[in-house]
Amino acid sequence: MAYSEQKLHEWNLPPEEAIALQRELAERVIREDQLNAVQHIAGVDMAINETNGMARAAVVLLTYPTLELVEQHIYEEAVRMPYIPGLLSFREAPCVLGAFRQLRLQPDLVMVDGMGIAHMRRIGIASHLGLWLDLPTIGCGKSILVGRYDKTALDEAAGAWVPLIDKKAVIGAVVRTRTHVNPMIISIGHRISLETSIKYVLACSKGYRLPEPTRLADKLSKNNAWQEPFL
Repeated sequence: MAYSEQKLHEWNLPPEEAIALQRELAERVIREDQLNAVQHIAGVDMAINETNGMARAAVVLLTYPTLELVEQHIYEEAVRMPYIPGLLSFREAPCVLGAFRQLRLQPDLVMVDGMGIAHMRRIGIASHLGLWLDLPTIGCGKSILVGRYDKTALDEAAGAWVPLIDKKAVIGAVVRTRTHVNPMIISIGHRISLETSIKYVLACSKGYRLPEPTRLADKLSKNNAWQEPFL
């Protein structure tokens, strides 16, 4: 295994205990840059097949800045708990960790398909994984979970962004990764600032809406016999 996990807790918790744990863990999230020179970036995504109750997590490892694929792994297991809004990490993170344990090289940065602190309790799956892996992570969401932004202020050109606000606090950024295409919701996961998160997401955008690490992980999680429906 290319990294050392921080085994913070059990995953199979009643919802009220999971919510209490989230509030505790959110206080541990580091919202400033604590990352070394980035040579490898991992992308993480997963799919749930509701037909047979199985989850498939995918992790890819790319060189940076050339974004060449050097590793890709999948891991499958039965879904451990039903979908509960705000508790996605308890449903998905154990499977993601199974994929992550197959990496031979340690990433310097991890991009996660999901939220970081842009979450009602400020700890989405990207932040939760960041704490568990003790690695810098970025949340790369496709839609807003919580918060609002000024749509009139967001330019249509790639590279434009505006802050995502919740309760008068900046919890992320709404980032246009491709011109005239719906923006991504980018937020701090762990051990990285918002400004640096945006920089790396844009640097990894190769003409698609999704940054390359999560785009390739998304494809890998849904290939072969894995067909719709997915959540």
